[in-house]
Amino acid sequence: MATSKKNAKATKKFEKKHLKGVLERRKEVAKIKQRHQIKDKKQSKKDRDAEFFKGADGAAPVVKQKPGTKAVEMSVDDFFKGGFEILDKEAPATKAAAAKNLGKRKRDKPEGQENNSDGSDLEISEAEDATGSDADGDDISDGGGDLGMTKDAMASLKEKDPEFYKFLQENDPEALDFDENADFSEVDELSASEGEDEQPKKKQKKDKKKKDEDEDRELTQEMVAKWKAALDESNSLRATRQVVIAFRCAAHLNEDDEERKQRYTITNPNVFHDILLVALKKIPDVFQHHMPVKESASGRAYVNTDTKKFKTLSQLVKSYASSIIRLLSSLSDDGTLKLTISALQPLLPYLLSFRKLLKVMIKTVVAFWSQGASADTIRITAFLVLRRLMVIGDKGVRDAVLKAAYQGLVQGSRVTNANTIQSINLMKNSAAELWGIDEGLGYTTAFSFVRQLAIHLRNSIVNNKNNSYKAVYNWQYVHSLDFWSCVLSEHCSPLREAETGKATQLKPLIYPLVQVTLGAMRLIPTALYFPLRFQLIRSLLRLSRATETYIPLASALLEVLNSAEMKKPAKQSTLKPLDFNIAYKAPKSYLRTRVYQDGVGEQVVELFSEYFVLWARNIAFPEFSLPVIIALKRWLKDSRKNSGNKNGKLTASLVLLVQKLEANAKFIEDKRAKVDFSPKDRTQVDAFLKDFDWEKTPVGAFVKTQRILKAEQEKVIEQARKDEERIRKKEEQEDKDAEMAVDSDDEGDHDPAGSEEDEDMEDDE
Repeated sequence: MATSKKNAKATKKFEKKHLKGVLERRKEVAKIKQRHQIKDKKQSKKDRDAEFFKGADGAAPVVKQKPGTKAVEMSVDDFFKGGFEILDKEAPATKAAAAKNLGKRKRDKPEGQENNSDGSDLEISEAEDATGSDADGDDISDGGGDLGMTKDAMASLKEKDPEFYKFLQENDPEALDFDENADFSEVDELSASEGEDEQPKKKQKKDKKKKDEDEDRELTQEMVAKWKAALDESNSLRATRQVVIAFRCAAHLNEDDEERKQRYTITNPNVFHDILLVALKKIPDVFQHHMPVKESASGRAYVNTDTKKFKTLSQLVKSYASSIIRLLSSLSDDGTLKLTISALQPLLPYLLSFRKLLKVMIKTVVAFWSQGASADTIRITAFLVLRRLMVIGDKGVRDAVLKAAYQGLVQGSRVTNANTIQSINLMKNSAAELWGIDEGLGYTTAFSFVRQLAIHLRNSIVNNKNNSYKAVYNWQYVHSLDFWSCVLSEHCSPLREAETGKATQLKPLIYPLVQVTLGAMRLIPTALYFPLRFQLIRSLLRLSRATETYIPLASALLEVLNSAEMKKPAKQSTLKPLDFNIAYKAPKSYLRTRVYQDGVGEQVVELFSEYFVLWARNIAFPEFSLPVIIALKRWLKDSRKNSGNKNGKLTASLVLLVQKLEANAKFIEDKRAKVDFSPKDRTQVDAFLKDFDWEKTPVGAFVKTQRILKAEQEKVIEQARKDEERIRKKEEQEDKDAEMAVDSDDEGDHDPAGSEEDEDMEDDE
């Protein structure tokens, strides 16, 4: 027992102090053995090739044929014309690739040949950083593969384990040689074709050592100007490489962990500005020069990824794109942000092969498009990048863009007020265009999202407890329904179908969306949520107007008029009128007040007029409007009997509305009295007053005047809000200035006292 305890204690001690180092040394020894095996295989292959070249007595080599094929005579010259890999003079890139694949059982895919199918590979973890790995496992931020142990690791190995370090020197000296810029070595080979003289090998080794010694050098404006001149004159790849490296240093400028890894240090803000302008404006042109973007017959842009130049320059493309993504997270100036985001647009065809990097880029651009603090110019620039990606991308890329855009829209609409409502409307109107680029994919994604909204509504109805209704009654749900109304209104209109010559694939979504919206507005039919009901009715009015689809909305508005809120006497209040455009729930302090009752009455009259103006030219308008006219007259009669609830403003508005509806019904009756077709002639019935201007109908003229008055009223309210905001900021600034003045006075009061005491002490001495 004592022996076993002693052994267990020794084992734990060994595991704690020595096991990690032993495992690392074993791994290194295994790598060294594998390198020797690779060298032996290469040497044996060289020997076999040498014997093959010599042949028997210097004769031509014998080429073996497969059984059943005729022998073909081939000379030595013809044999070498077919292309052959010269093994005794390997290119530096081949060595780097061999070192990269060392220790792996499976070979990596060549760069530029990632799966570019319908997007089955377009998946990425949420925790991945903007400079994560691309689809092949290469590091995106540094742009190169792993060449084994790092220089710092070998330096620490020399201190901790000198015996093993000596063993490496004797058996594998190549493991101690490093070139931290080997990831762009193939770019130097390509740039040799630009007319620059290749340096001898000895001189190259000296230059590499000199670069290693002078790695952290200061970036100057002269260097940037020199690179810019080279890019302007000859699209130099060497200058491109230096600009990309310096741009990467600028993107990682404020990161302490990255400073020791960067080639250049930047301390002058003018240099930082210069390198940003050169990189953002010139590098895309260089890529276009060396790897031209082509367009297919369908209008999609693509780049030939099978060429050697693309495989070599792909590291530059990834490093440049990841630097832009990293830079966007640290910029705050609107002009610089717009320039940086716009630099991504010409880069998109090259990024289609790098799926994970492309996914990170999509999320970054969507974040700027959906941020409430972003300026409208930045939002539009970001949207243009997303739209370009929708046009040139495959189904996988398009699906990722649509899902990211919808997610950004939902997150960006969480906070809705007078300051954010315009940006949210801009997001909805711009994102609606994306769903019409690929209608098949647009239908699939829209169906899944509308179904998700329907599931939330069903769960709220079935599980009507523990505030389950809050999953529906919130701004994100309301804006989601309004957004799908915008999408279907834009792409399901008869005019668009007439232009394309076919029915849109999104049209079957109209019915489920209307059903979900009607169910949501009547989930809690109380006066507290009348503003939400008005928001959803406006969405359905837009959809009905654009698609010419009849949606019954009169009952929802009559229900508001017949509620207890509008029938019982109202109390006077000094509250400001409620802004129904930025509210889905009325504060409890507004209930049963005259101010809220007047506001609800205005909304009901406006929505009734907007509803009936859609069918003001319809041949069935008299029969269509008759039930509503009767209901409104009955409500007016009851309100006159109820002397305790006399709302003269609402009564006058409803009387005027009834008059306009009756006048419009009389107008239609006069027009259809002159027709010579029967109701069964559907074509002529639909064409009735089709070319007649809706503004010339009685209801149309009433709505036109109403819209003008509303626009003027909103303009006055907006100006008052801006004035109030300006006064508030001015008062806050004055308070800050007063506090600073008080602090400075306090400091001034203490200083003279201190100086007088010092003088008294000197006099005493």
